[in-house]
Amino acid sequence: MPTRALRSEKLDLRVSSTTKRTLEAAALATHRTVSAFVLESALARAEEALLDRRTFHVTKAKWTEFLAALDAPTRPLPRVQRLLTEPGFFDTTPTPSSHKTR
Repeated sequence: MPTRALRSEKLDLRVSSTTKRTLEAAALATHRTVSAFVLESALARAEEALLDRRTFHVTKAKWTEFLAALDAPTRPLPRVQRLLTEPGFFDTTPTPSSHKTR
């Protein structure tokens, strides 16, 4: 028999009366309490929202291509190198001609 996690946290929701009636009807139709229905529905949606951040599926050919790209030597990127080595906007000292005086 599976063990149940201790429910020590509470989640409150404010909903419209129409929303509450809809949730009650759906819970009744699925033979669940409103709390169980909302919790199961919210967890299913949470899993769906997070799924693509946890796993991804590729064909064997695409996986081989992906590994080859990871193992490939780096290629020179002169624009990136210049960006990382030249002084940034805040690194330069303003020149007197760039300030207007009154």
